[in-house]
Amino acid sequence: MEGEARALGFCAFGVASAATDEDRAARLDAWLAAGMHGSMGWMEERAHHRRSPQGLWPEARSVIALGMSYAPAADPLRLADEGGIGRISAYAQGADYHDTVKKALKNLARWMVSEGDKRGLGPVGVKVFTDTAPVMEKPLAAAAGLGWQGKHTNVVSREHGSWLFLGEIYTTLDLPLSAPARDRCGSCRACQDACPTDAFPAPYRLDARRCVSYLTIEHKGPVPEDMREGLGNRIYGCDDCLAVCPWNKFAETAHTMKAFLPRAELTAPELADLLTLDDAGFRKLFSGSPIKRIGRDRFVRNCLYAAGNSGRKVLLAQVEPLLADADDAVADAARWARGKLTSSRT
Repeated sequence: MEGEARALGFCAFGVASAATDEDRAARLDAWLAAGMHGSMGWMEERAHHRRSPQGLWPEARSVIALGMSYAPAADPLRLADEGGIGRISAYAQGADYHDTVKKALKNLARWMVSEGDKRGLGPVGVKVFTDTAPVMEKPLAAAAGLGWQGKHTNVVSREHGSWLFLGEIYTTLDLPLSAPARDRCGSCRACQDACPTDAFPAPYRLDARRCVSYLTIEHKGPVPEDMREGLGNRIYGCDDCLAVCPWNKFAETAHTMKAFLPRAELTAPELADLLTLDDAGFRKLFSGSPIKRIGRDRFVRNCLYAAGNSGRKVLLAQVEPLLADADDAVADAARWARGKLTSSRT
């Protein structure tokens, strides 16, 4: 099965139990109780499904955890000081991973069903998931040996660093379990120190309400004013805590799926161009991209925060027309950006 998975583009493979892990469930409950999921209400609404694979599908016996590499060739931090440029997270510069990973998962699941028939195993039940279902993907990946959850709470692999898209196949088969991954973060706190908005109240604990990825992607409406400067020029997601992980030195771009290679127009986009996007222009530019799902208004809002942080008065030409934007959050961001830029010395 692992060979078939690798032929489909997965570079990491492991198997975990579908049974409830009480410690894992308790950590989820504590995190939700502290409100650290912010406005992501679906995490709380379907917590009973998320706590364990069998909570979502009682017939499940094993979880096949898989990873696809999107290791970037260029340093994601290289544009940190380029005020006129918008920084897009490495994972979103290529094709929408949901489509690519889901397609490969479905192909592997079909192969499993076919092999079950050939071997006389009887009906093989399978369900595939990637990101959008109530599945604790990162803890399951760690339990299946793909890597460990680092202090930034993301999966870290000895072979692929912090650059893995995750997917799961729940199955009714009782498969041999993989050895869980061992935590190898040691005393390192590079990811904690790199966070621009202090989103980690403690190692291995993320307060999503302060995370740049949450604020630029999931958060609707105006971003709290005390968080806006921390966004810098990040307009969709944030790679900082991932990019500084020392284990990335082992990640090889040879494993990166071609679908995830960056589109030229998304590697270093000019804020001046992005601020002029209307809905049609936004949809055209981000067709086939995960960015498309946040919509034009939220994206332009993010670009306005980046413009305000840029210190470049030349961007006032694009900012000021947005003061009258039909979206309240965009208009609010434009007022903030104008205030920042008019008080700037450059």
